[in-house]
Amino acid sequence: MAEAHQAVAFQFTVTPDGVDFRLSREALRHIYQSGINSWKKRLIRIKNGILRGVYPGSPTSWLVVVMATVGANYCKVDISMGLVCYIQKYLPDRYGPCGTPQTRDLLSMVIFSTGIWATGIFLFRQTLKLLLSYHGWMFEMHSKTSHATKIWAICVRLLSSRRPMLYSFQTSLPKLPVPSVPATIQRYLDSVRPLLDDEEYYRMETLAKDFQDNTAPRLQKYLVLKSWWATNYVSDWWEEYVYLRGRSPIMVNSNYYAMDFVLIRNTNVQAARLGNVVHAMIMYRRKLDREQIKPVMALGMVPMCSYQMERMFNTTRIPGKETDVLQHLAESRHVAVYHKGRFFKVWLYEGSRLLKPRDLELQFQRILDDSSPPQPGEEKLAALTAGGRVEWAQARQTFFSSGKNRTSLDAIERAAFFITLDEESHCYNPDDESSLSLYGKALLHGNCYNRWFDKSFTLISFKNGTLGLNAEHSWADAPIIGHLWEFVLGTDTLHLGYTETGHCVGELNKTLTPPQRLQWDIPEQCREAIENSYQVAKALADDVELFCFQFLPFGKGLIKKCRTSPDAFVQIALQLAHFRDKGKFCLTYEASMTRMFREGRTETVRSCTSESTAFVQAMVKGSHKKEDLQELFRKASEKHQNMYRLAMTGAGIDRHLFCLYIVSKYLGVRSPFLAEVLSEPWSLSTSQIPQYQIRMFDPNQYPNHLGAGGGFGPVADDGYGVSYMIAGENTMFFHVSSKFSSSETSAQRFGNHIHQALLDIADLFKVPKRTES
Repeated sequence: MAEAHQAVAFQFTVTPDGVDFRLSREALRHIYQSGINSWKKRLIRIKNGILRGVYPGSPTSWLVVVMATVGANYCKVDISMGLVCYIQKYLPDRYGPCGTPQTRDLLSMVIFSTGIWATGIFLFRQTLKLLLSYHGWMFEMHSKTSHATKIWAICVRLLSSRRPMLYSFQTSLPKLPVPSVPATIQRYLDSVRPLLDDEEYYRMETLAKDFQDNTAPRLQKYLVLKSWWATNYVSDWWEEYVYLRGRSPIMVNSNYYAMDFVLIRNTNVQAARLGNVVHAMIMYRRKLDREQIKPVMALGMVPMCSYQMERMFNTTRIPGKETDVLQHLAESRHVAVYHKGRFFKVWLYEGSRLLKPRDLELQFQRILDDSSPPQPGEEKLAALTAGGRVEWAQARQTFFSSGKNRTSLDAIERAAFFITLDEESHCYNPDDESSLSLYGKALLHGNCYNRWFDKSFTLISFKNGTLGLNAEHSWADAPIIGHLWEFVLGTDTLHLGYTETGHCVGELNKTLTPPQRLQWDIPEQCREAIENSYQVAKALADDVELFCFQFLPFGKGLIKKCRTSPDAFVQIALQLAHFRDKGKFCLTYEASMTRMFREGRTETVRSCTSESTAFVQAMVKGSHKKEDLQELFRKASEKHQNMYRLAMTGAGIDRHLFCLYIVSKYLGVRSPFLAEVLSEPWSLSTSQIPQYQIRMFDPNQYPNHLGAGGGFGPVADDGYGVSYMIAGENTMFFHVSSKFSSSETSAQRFGNHIHQALLDIADLFKVPKRTES
């Protein structure tokens, strides 16, 4: 195609005199602008590094300290108590501008002032780190805040009152503490007590005691040593061993999805919606690079770690035979696009100017209007990212390490992110119960070859203008991609907007270089590898049952009248629903974050407790008084909230045991206890989806601006995956997954049990329910 040649930087012909090289003017312009932009970004990063490095100080505060020192000196007041004179002794006597007494005085005062300023910053930051290590506020009821916590809150606000940049608090965040082995063992035994009979529990207790007394002390010493040396004693091992070393397909098993606004539709024009959203994403990336995004703050004052946001864009998971690696680039000026079996490269900039939404709409429309067929083997190429990791690594090394295949693969892997222009139409229709589930299935795996599952995220655009995301999990957790998604949807709806005909605002620029079609040379052996990966992925996708639904009777507004946290309410309802579904309790995983610590990611809350099982059994028997059931529910709720707080404050169970297990493997130490703990299946895996992290708009003013959250595949073959979003005062969304191949599970059946369990618990507190529309 003609446009493909326009993007080729170096052309050459062979002549009798040798090789004649020619450079295209367009390519030289791209190279020149790329260099200019790289230097601009370097300067911005240097400036940000200085501002971040002196936070909560500033260059202005340094100037104030210098002026105060100089002013005091001219007023014959020595605020340095002799230090300025001491510094003067070590300045050169007869060398350059320092030779005059006045210059020596000024230079010594500047050195003294800088030292005082730097010392002040160091003390402020260490004090802030000490304050942020206090978590007692999490365990106090709002109406019973202690005087110590009130004083603590005042001090934190004073020390962090200056407008922070995205990474300003990183060095002030405390390190994740290593829990004591006895505390972890006791919490573990408490968590499995309701799942084991007396004989099984005694056996596990014996294993745990033997581990605690004989094996754990040695392992713990190494772990404590690592915690002193490393920024976070968990995160690097968690990323490597839980994500990157997994050899099974990441589609369904690891990647997760996020949905669009489901109650409003901005436009039905596919290219226009994509133009606005891609422009908003690059605006977000620019803010990210310049650190102009505010850190997420708990209670509006306790900073959360932001390090996961660094790899949001320009990141790809590269397959390996034993372990994958994450490739992150400092800069990427294009996106990779898939449509009808073809791959395209779309530039995001014209020179140094970010393309406007109308320009991007034109580029995407050009792809939609392109009727050229896929090249042999091209259509299902992305299935390689959906199959086994070893097979993909072998195919990549064999068929994509040179020539045009390497060039085209680089264009995908070095893209800011991946885009799929889908031929299907999906949206949420409240009158069609299956519409939300079909929408979720399309986002989770598509047709197994129209998503590039290795990219940090794939932006999926359906034919009717509805959008969604499929995100790779190793680089970050769901709240991070949720932060981006909130910004993008809010910017698209409230700031960019559309014309009356549904197109992007602005004028067309038809002189733009068209998208570049990527070229491939895929031999028959490679096509066989692609087909094999496709068959593996298709079998996995076909086995996933997904049931998504909106719960309309009530939301967090009425849950709070039960005097409990909405999350605890839902988790206890899930225990009741699971017991009704399977007639037994199971090991339950709920993800909580540990981002109050530097480089913190997640911890597990084991939601199946003795208190929750006691409540469920009483509910199922049906012979208890309502007051007794209310009391049992409150005990279960308090236990769950306490466990959630412990997990968030570094006193969880599972990450500690996981790291002890890794140390045992390094040392060649065999532990029957750890082997059994780490092999226990999570039959019920759950996660709450955060919202309103940015607060770009008032949900009371825009009640229909609701995303439905997102979901993930089942973790266990005979288990359930449940993702939920408490979307507002009056509604919730649930995403329930299971496998058709399991005779024990049914996502729709379990979803119906969840619905009924929520209603039954609400009835205990006489919470009035709205009539479903």
